[in-house]
Amino acid sequence: MATPEAGPAADVVYRADCPSRPILDQIADKWSMMVMAVLNEPRRFNEIKRRLEGVTQRVLTQTLRRLERNGMIARRVLPTSPVGVEYSLTPLGESLREPFGRLYDWTVANADEIQRHQREYDPHIHS
Repeated sequence: MATPEAGPAADVVYRADCPSRPILDQIADKWSMMVMAVLNEPRRFNEIKRRLEGVTQRVLTQTLRRLERNGMIARRVLPTSPVGVEYSLTPLGESLREPFGRLYDWTVANADEIQRHQREYDPHIHS
């Protein structure tokens, strides 16, 4: 992801062609993180949608496809009539639960302070 530059005062350089960039873009957006959080057990599409207030069917479908493509979740067709689909975390997706959980905990712990800073900042850009 980051590669050190040569020299005595080396700064980290985030290269434009680093393979981590598109992966982070695809798995670290808010809907992906929330989908993975609600997949603490296998769930069907509509159950996931009910747990994610505000997500549209289109966005949820795109998110699930992206997570499946990246190996974070598995999609299983259920032998029911009508045919049902169930989603679950893969071992790779499961390995992100702990770091995502820490990030979520950090956002909750710091939400009041961040919102305070936003309220202080916003009048300056509207003046």
